[in-house]
Amino acid sequence: MSKRVVVCGDDFGMNADVDEGMIALAGMRRVSAVSCLSLGPTFAANAPRLAAQDVDIGLHLNFSETLGADAEPLPSLGALILKAYAGRLDAAWIDARLDEQFDAFEAAFGRAPDYVDGHQHVHQLPGIRKRVLARLAQRYGTQRPWLRQTAPGMQCGIPLKESFKAHVIGALGASALAREARSSGLRTNRRLLGVYAFDGGHRRYAQLLQTWLFNAREGDLVMCHPALGFARSNEQDSAMARQRRAEFDVLASPKLGDWLDANGVRITRLALTRADHELPVVGRAIPA
Repeated sequence: MSKRVVVCGDDFGMNADVDEGMIALAGMRRVSAVSCLSLGPTFAANAPRLAAQDVDIGLHLNFSETLGADAEPLPSLGALILKAYAGRLDAAWIDARLDEQFDAFEAAFGRAPDYVDGHQHVHQLPGIRKRVLARLAQRYGTQRPWLRQTAPGMQCGIPLKESFKAHVIGALGASALAREARSSGLRTNRRLLGVYAFDGGHRRYAQLLQTWLFNAREGDLVMCHPALGFARSNEQDSAMARQRRAEFDVLASPKLGDWLDANGVRITRLALTRADHELPVVGRAIPA
């Protein structure tokens, strides 16, 4: 029996290269979910093209990266985490930013998101997490989106650096998010795969992806950050953009179909799950 797994592309709306890569992979049925930065500089222009794809479309909540010269300056991820765990995040600021991002998403698609997650996983942080749950209840009642769970999936064969990073992400709020989602009746993916140092080029990403597919279990989610093109204005951005292109090339490769078959994995949209270890996902299968 095949294992049904969500493959989720992050950062739609960040720039045109990311958007083009995500739309292309959605058309190839190599991703089954796309997470949108609804205040990103290219989001509004490219959202109609994404809406035509057969994927879950989610809101990628951003509290930690300033996007565009005219955007509201945001704290770094480190500063945001410190403020969150010190209880120093301003509730009014959180609510205002949540409403702005939900409003922008709904304006573009004319509906609620299929799911909600966080850029750099900020949706699980103390202070932000409870207000996200409250906003979902307030805006959508019983028809609420599912939430992306960040607890790490199996790490068999994953290098220590990547495994450590996956567990750090999970430690920053995965248990609390799963518990509160379950008590609120919200759906989640089972576990998260796809965490790595965002380097290494095509060959290393291909090796990691095969290992994640081997480790995947029913209802898990593999996140990715693909893009077409890699011309950027500074050295750091260029390195990250090159890695995004490497991800795209691996995900678009015909070899992915072989890897899916070898590991008994089918890429699906998330249709029905219970949080964490409970009932398995029942998804709509997307062929390789």
